[in-house]
Amino acid sequence: MSSAALHIARTGLDAQDMRMRVISNNLANVNTTAYKRDRAAFATLAYQTVTAPGAASTQQTQYATGLNLGTGVRIQGTARIDTQGSLAQTGNSLDLALDGQGFFQVQLPGGQLGYTRAGNFSRSAQGLLVTADGYQVQPGITIPENATSITIGTDGTVSAAIPNQAELQQLGQLQVATFPNPAGLQARGDNYMLESAASGAAVLGVPGDQGRGNVRQGMLEGSNVNVVEELVDMIETQRAYEVNSKMIAATDEMLKYVNQNI
Repeated sequence: MSSAALHIARTGLDAQDMRMRVISNNLANVNTTAYKRDRAAFATLAYQTVTAPGAASTQQTQYATGLNLGTGVRIQGTARIDTQGSLAQTGNSLDLALDGQGFFQVQLPGGQLGYTRAGNFSRSAQGLLVTADGYQVQPGITIPENATSITIGTDGTVSAAIPNQAELQQLGQLQVATFPNPAGLQARGDNYMLESAASGAAVLGVPGDQGRGNVRQGMLEGSNVNVVEELVDMIETQRAYEVNSKMIAATDEMLKYVNQNI
């Protein structure tokens, strides 16, 4: 007796285990700034064609449907859900959120450019606008040491109030990067994404221009993870895992019966 059912059920266990990992990661990042939840996408494995649809069943007739036997399932990939998280007021003048599409551009170690929506920035000892990891935001913004306040407009214009100066001093302008296929960005960790062949090249522009998001000063974007939805998916995954486990047990009992009685 064939053990193909055992193999198929095993692929189901593997796929549901990987889906559970995706759900676990979403729940673990429920409070991560600007985190975007992932969704596991399933795909069937190759089919074995026993009888092709349309093949001759007799000299005058043909099979209407044929006989195709599946060989299991696999995780085809993970899709990032890019819906915007809620914006929360922080009161910190260097906390920035993007209200709309796009990413902040950051200089990573080694000269590589990274992209993030986590705008919890700060001022370095050299006066540079940097991320929590100390990576410089691009284009570079230098904040004077004697600046008493920082103002960042919705278009990314950064200005500082300087003692004994009546008008604000403009320090530069932040830019927002967009991609032809943002879902194709490669996740690096630490809230950073990397450009890939699938995402296409970054297109930099002024915040609020051509569909890019506006900059909101003193706010941070929250995670877009819905805890209730993830818990429902978790229960569904657990039940599917149990069913595949029972399939293995049932197939094992059938094989045992055949070995003992035939």
